[in-house]
Amino acid sequence: MGELWFAFALLLFAMAALWQAYGISGFSGLTSAGVFPMLAAVTMVVAALSILAATLRRPVEENASVRRFVAQVLPARLIAFLALVVGFLVIMPWAGFMPSAAVFLFTATALLWRRGVIAPTLVTATAMVLIWLTFRLAFQIILPRGVLFPSLF
Repeated sequence: MGELWFAFALLLFAMAALWQAYGISGFSGLTSAGVFPMLAAVTMVVAALSILAATLRRPVEENASVRRFVAQVLPARLIAFLALVVGFLVIMPWAGFMPSAAVFLFTATALLWRRGVIAPTLVTATAMVLIWLTFRLAFQIILPRGVLFPSLF
């Protein structure tokens, strides 16, 4: 039963995303600003409808419980990753983009990859150099600086 509610929630979210994407510029042409967001949202709606249809066709399990549903849909690693994302968003205005992104990338890579400290450090260092080269040098975009480290990067 939980899967059915989750499938309905996915469909509602996808439809809300489509509504928001349509609100960007409507569908005034193939080159308008809202075309790609609308395509992504339509893809989400189609996928959600497919998931809902598959869920409706599946027989209801006898021993289904809320605890089992939560364990399958929200495992501990996912909750930890969501906490990292929220932490990144909260810390970024104070620390700035580059330090916040470095901490986020290192922690997320270490959490999800589980290969010690060296691999996440190398991945984080490589990603941060590429981000800095891409945005600062190639596109000449100044990334947000925090109030704690205003002169960093």
